[in-house]
Amino acid sequence: MKYISLIFLVLLLFVCPAIRAQTTAKVNNKASQSVTKKEELFSVIMGGAKVGHLKVTTTGNALTVDYDYKNNGRGPTIKETIILNAQGFPIQWDIAGNTTFGNSVTEHFQRQGQQASWTDATGQGSATVNNSALYIDQFGSPYSLAISARALLKEASLALPALPGGQLQLKEMETIQANSASGKIILKTYALSGADLNPTYFILDEEQNFFAYILPEFIVIRAGFESEEKSLRQLAEKYSAERFEKLQAQLAHKYKGNLRIRNVRIFDPKTQALTKLASVLVSGNKIKSIDAPNVKAGEKETEIDGRGGTLIAGLYEMHGHVGDNDALLNIAAGVTSVRDMGNNNEVLETLIQKIESGILAGPRITRLGFIEGKSPFSANNGILVENEQQALEAVATYARKGFYGIKLYNSMNGDWAPAIVKKAHELNMPVTGHVPAFSNANAMLRAGFDEMTHINQVMLGWVLEPKEDTRTLLRLTALKRLPNLDLNGVRVKETLDLMVKNKVAIDPTLAIHEVLLLSRNGKTQAGTLDYIENMPANVQRGAKVAMANIASEEEDKAYRLAFDKIVATLKMMKERGLLIIPGTDMGGEFKLHRELELYQQLGYTPGELLKLGSYDMAKYLGHKDRGSIEPGMLADFFLVPKDPTKDLKAIKTISMVSRGGVIYFPSEIYPAFGIKPFIEKPAVK
Repeated sequence: MKYISLIFLVLLLFVCPAIRAQTTAKVNNKASQSVTKKEELFSVIMGGAKVGHLKVTTTGNALTVDYDYKNNGRGPTIKETIILNAQGFPIQWDIAGNTTFGNSVTEHFQRQGQQASWTDATGQGSATVNNSALYIDQFGSPYSLAISARALLKEASLALPALPGGQLQLKEMETIQANSASGKIILKTYALSGADLNPTYFILDEEQNFFAYILPEFIVIRAGFESEEKSLRQLAEKYSAERFEKLQAQLAHKYKGNLRIRNVRIFDPKTQALTKLASVLVSGNKIKSIDAPNVKAGEKETEIDGRGGTLIAGLYEMHGHVGDNDALLNIAAGVTSVRDMGNNNEVLETLIQKIESGILAGPRITRLGFIEGKSPFSANNGILVENEQQALEAVATYARKGFYGIKLYNSMNGDWAPAIVKKAHELNMPVTGHVPAFSNANAMLRAGFDEMTHINQVMLGWVLEPKEDTRTLLRLTALKRLPNLDLNGVRVKETLDLMVKNKVAIDPTLAIHEVLLLSRNGKTQAGTLDYIENMPANVQRGAKVAMANIASEEEDKAYRLAFDKIVATLKMMKERGLLIIPGTDMGGEFKLHRELELYQQLGYTPGELLKLGSYDMAKYLGHKDRGSIEPGMLADFFLVPKDPTKDLKAIKTISMVSRGGVIYFPSEIYPAFGIKPFIEKPAVK
């Protein structure tokens, strides 16, 4: 997943002189022999659209890799130089340049005998290697999968220790074939695990040459076979689904008869306080009654002892882009409802069907229809349109398919917004989204937006010039201008007045702004400190990487002050009565806990935040069957041992989750992702 993640980013063109010298020396030493040169070309396709390329040149034992794609106005441009030893293990590896969000990176790995050393965004490291070990690149291209696979296939166990840490495990999935104009080719699909939370799926040919890296919505595929991209992406969807279907069968506890949770205090969102000790009786997928803690058990009841802990209604992740990879982790984090803000519609529909049928574990999903204007900067999700009429037809399509609302995106023509909003409102669908390029928040508020997405989308209208293009990274880097912004100025007042007048909510995604503006290379991100030590080695490594390029002390100061200005703006919005919508745009789970935690800086109490994250969001979306723990409500809740009204961090230690009466224990879930559990499960009898 690191090859397209917003946080695990990529680099620009670079070739190390030392590598060139070493390669030249090797070629000169074999002057009497002909050195084989092989070139490979791959297409990068996202959402069905070709967005870039991967080019690999192999000369003897040296490889150069050129990887470039652009989606949504951003993407990697990367060059690698890799030297392999006779066994196919990398002994020197150089990657350098800039990440997707501009972070300047130089990555270098070298191995001499039993000594290995590396430098990446987290700093320097070294190790003595007494046996075969594979280096896990931090910013390399998907081609590294083939290098790792060839080494692993020589091992009877298909496993090898990894550097900087962990162990890689290869699994062969199946033999398939693909077609091109030149004929059929036999292939094998593989899963590589141990580096991250989830396996990575890819394809090799019969000679163990790289053929494709596959995700449900993204593929890097050998040139000439582009017509196969959809069917191969569907393989990734199938493999991931099979993994999570198996986990669901193993981890979902569906007890016969009624279920009673004893000895718990219940968070009451109406009083923002805990009740006295009680027991909660669940029948089917709903709460049947709230009883005394020592009430006599009914016939064939299963009992879970809460040991005086706190029961809290399931949380809402209000800015998700859900996939099966994060669905189960959201459940483990007490996130039982998600608002999906834009997705591959076919993939999302299949996911929802499997979750609702009980095949997969996952939150209840409320869908917003993603509409994007067609441009060189388009995000290849949802429905792409080229004119206002197509946009209106997209609204109608989403209404027919039962979507809750509409989300507009960067490449939309802002002039179309009034007609789109009018059409959506006629169909009882709210509208939110980014501010289209060359427009501003005030124009969208006047067009009738019901909610604004991302706090930067609102604030950019106060610091940008009319012709500046927010389809690029400028929509993030221009935040450096915020420290000079006067929050008492006319432009700010006009926007806030419009939001108050129109009762417009704000989905700020504050946690991702914290990562963007405050993360620094080599320092663990503040939002991960409470859980990062329990994560796999490569996830811990990724938590020490900055998003933005901090080129000077002045920029460092500007970004830090920009975050302070964002917090001050949100505090003003709260004080003026605007509803703050808690969402992350980073997958939810642990990050949603951080989103809520950050809101304490806006003046919220822990009790107010527990209410905001559950009861208020249910009310906002019109969900009358959840958001509190009462008879007749869906049995969506989670158990923590301490009192979160005194310390909100208590929600980060969850021992049990109920999703419609199906019980999950995070201590059983986390090992499947390489995560060390945080707490034992409660007693069940």
